[in-house]
Amino acid sequence: MFPNSAGRYSIGVMKRVVLILAVVIAAVVALILLVRTPDTNREAMIAKYGGPNAQFADGPGGMKVHWRDQGCRDCPPMILIHGSSASLHTWGPLIERLGVEYRIITYDQPGHGLTGPHPMDDYSAAGMMQALNAVAQAAGVERFILGGNSMGGWVAWRYALAYPERVDALLLLDAAGAPPRADEAPPKLPIGFKLARMRALSPILMHVTPRSVVERSVYQTVEVDEIVTPEMVDRYWELLRFPGNRQATAIRNRTDREEAYADRLGDIAAPSLVLWGDKDSLIPVSAADTFAERLPNATKVILTGVGHLPMEEAPDATASAISRFLDDLAPEAEDSLALEPAP
Repeated sequence: MFPNSAGRYSIGVMKRVVLILAVVIAAVVALILLVRTPDTNREAMIAKYGGPNAQFADGPGGMKVHWRDQGCRDCPPMILIHGSSASLHTWGPLIERLGVEYRIITYDQPGHGLTGPHPMDDYSAAGMMQALNAVAQAAGVERFILGGNSMGGWVAWRYALAYPERVDALLLLDAAGAPPRADEAPPKLPIGFKLARMRALSPILMHVTPRSVVERSVYQTVEVDEIVTPEMVDRYWELLRFPGNRQATAIRNRTDREEAYADRLGDIAAPSLVLWGDKDSLIPVSAADTFAERLPNATKVILTGVGHLPMEEAPDATASAISRFLDDLAPEAEDSLALEPAP
């Protein structure tokens, strides 16, 4: 009788455990459904953030890269690459200031904006450079000034290594990819970046993306809070939820950034502007020193009181630094901007 009683007891415990687990799972599913933020509508987003004349460059595997061609059509071409979780819209203030002197080409990187996910889920440097090549081909430019912010800066200097014959000058704005300095503590990541890097949360983050988390992350990224508007937060939030972009973010955060390539920065012969905000909490200003030390033809500019997005937080100073740097490469060119020097 005793063994049978023990067996019945064990079965009863198992049933209760299974029931409790079922209740917990059901509660979690119900909570996710309650706070779920679905993907945005592709066509609606293209209409809102691309406009009636949105254009897409054809890349490998059916890739469609959203891009814009602005500024002076007959002037030297400049291609600018945005950072992680951003879009080509981040360059708007700079285009307003530099467009009179340069043809400025911008695009949404794979897994961002209206481009959507990479067809092969390739978010390595090689995969990201496929989009850049597609845009350059669509624009009909063989050589250009190449600039990038944050992750876009990483793509830019990796491109300068891979295609040195195409890059006339390199603009690195708070760029990623420099190795940390000895004994330097890692920076505190904005909450959105922290959550995105938690692999266990990936299945949930595919369906739950609170606007409040996006807003807080934007504020944590910049030093000049005044640039953060409801429209800006909406753009980040809605484009992050563009079909496929959230999954792309999860995959990209697990992609090898091939850190050893930083040892080859000395191979980049192109004149390089290293521009940084001294209050960057995402990539410390010490990274500017590393880039300036390793790039053989570098000019370093540090902007006071500026965070991770100098082109938005201090567009006049950023445009001035870029214009003066490029003018020094072509002394015969006339400085038609007459902007104040960067502090």
